[in-house]
Amino acid sequence: MAAPAPQLPPNCRLRPAQAADQWALRRLVLGAFLDPTQIRWSQFWVIDTGEQIIACGQLREFPGAQELGSLVVARPWRGQGLGSLLSDHLIAQAHLPLFLECLGQRLARFYQHRGFVPAQWSQLPAALRRKFALSYLAWRWGLPLTIMVYPPSLPSPTAEIS
Repeated sequence: MAAPAPQLPPNCRLRPAQAADQWALRRLVLGAFLDPTQIRWSQFWVIDTGEQIIACGQLREFPGAQELGSLVVARPWRGQGLGSLLSDHLIAQAHLPLFLECLGQRLARFYQHRGFVPAQWSQLPAALRRKFALSYLAWRWGLPLTIMVYPPSLPSPTAEIS
C-alpha cells in the first residue's frame, strides 16, 4: 500500500514565487550550501506560512530540457513531507525532459522514489552538459554525484554518471 500523499501544514500555501521573495530565496539556497548563481525568482515555487517562506524549488529552463534545482526546506520544517510535496509539484509542472544533479545516495534515493533514474551523460542536452561540466569532473574524481532524468523512458545511451 502506497504512503498517503503529504499535505501542507495548516496555514501554509504553495504558490509561485514573487519578486518580493528574492532575498528569502537566496537565504534558503545559501543556507543549504546550494549553487546561488542561477537563482531566478520567476522560476521558483515556494511554500510559505503567510509570514515566511519555509520551502522553495525551481524549474530552470534550457533548450530542450528543464532542471529541477534549489529544492530546500527550512530546517525546522523538515521531516513533514514538504520536500516531497514541492518536488512532486515541480515534476508535474515540467513540460520537457527534467534533469537534476544530487550529491550522495540519500538524495538519489529520494528522487528515485519520485520516478527519476540515473542519466547517461550523452542524454543531456548540450546546454546541460555545459552547466554540469564541473560536476562531471568532480564525479570522475570520486565525488558521489548523480545526474538524474525524468521521465525514465528517455533513451539510455552510454557513459552513465551516477
